[in-house]
Amino acid sequence: MIDLHCHILPGIDDGARDMSVSLEMARRFVAEGVTTVACTPHILPGVYRNTGPQIKSATNALQRALDDADIPLRLVTGADNHVVPDIVTGLRNGHLLTLANSRYVLIEPPHHVLPPRLEELFIEVQAAGYVPVLTHPERLTWIKQHYGLIQRLVRSGAWMQITAGSLTGAFGRDAKYWAERMANEGLVHILATDAHDAQRRPPNLAKGRETAEKLIGGVAAEHLVVTRPSAVLANQIPSNLPGPESASTGPTTTEAERRPRESRTIPPFGPPGRHALDGTHRGLLGRLRRLFD
Repeated sequence: MIDLHCHILPGIDDGARDMSVSLEMARRFVAEGVTTVACTPHILPGVYRNTGPQIKSATNALQRALDDADIPLRLVTGADNHVVPDIVTGLRNGHLLTLANSRYVLIEPPHHVLPPRLEELFIEVQAAGYVPVLTHPERLTWIKQHYGLIQRLVRSGAWMQITAGSLTGAFGRDAKYWAERMANEGLVHILATDAHDAQRRPPNLAKGRETAEKLIGGVAAEHLVVTRPSAVLANQIPSNLPGPESASTGPTTTEAERRPRESRTIPPFGPPGRHALDGTHRGLLGRLRRLFD
């Protein structure tokens, strides 16, 4: 299995407090069958002032420590990028990080307040050539009032990552309800741990996968922790991958996936920022930039 959201880097945010905790987390990952972990600390202005270069350096240092301790766990870089108006600029200049230098990028909105123009921000991220992955939407306190937004984001091509602990009940009844509902409705692309330590919020991907299997079946659960995460690391395009499956209807496709590629509003995916935008997109991006200025 592959975990694409984890706060395993020591002393860099509210995750592992020191190297001993990081090593214990790594041992637990290996014990439950995880081979690769994305190091995704918070990047939150004013709170966690991490940068892409710092995260890469910390990831390399932890990988060396794992190798020295004979812990067979592969680390890749990433970040839990909090919503900021200039997110595309940050991704392009390396201040913010995608997952394993791919087109896929974790985006975390405020927990208690829906940020204004979130849909427009996601459109801008997609138009720049990235695939936005909304982190743990089931745990956001505003999901009940804005569940339609979550559905629209998926239809427009955004990915959703839910937390293994939400499915198992570790985050309470509300998070469990929304995680199960999203999984049952075919709105989930990735299952990850969002682990922060070895005790209170430990690696638990195996238990999360087992719970997902009971909801949507073994094949669909494997897509959440193996198929799509592997594709993320390989930087494959979303249209080459199986879509999320609902409990009742099986494989689902987004509206964007159903349309012929040449008619999509969002341009074909390629290396971020390397493709040309059509007139419609240039006009849209201009309006978006004025909104954020």
